[in-house]
Amino acid sequence: MTELEKQYARTFQTPSGKAVLQHLRKITIERTLGPNASDNELRWAEANRAFVRQIENIILRAKNGE
Repeated sequence: MTELEKQYARTFQTPSGKAVLQHLRKITIERTLGPNASDNELRWAEANRAFVRQIENIILRAKNGE
């Protein structure tokens, strides 16, 4: 586990950090686009989802001591 992973875990374990991460999940991962979404909108949404997943994965690695 790197020092940066520890910092992510500490940051997002605070009440404020948990609220921010939940908000990020809501506006990215839990967001759905309608059938008329353009290719650019879909790509943008997926890039944002990947970013939030990356944060969550870093936190998980830190918690698991990997």
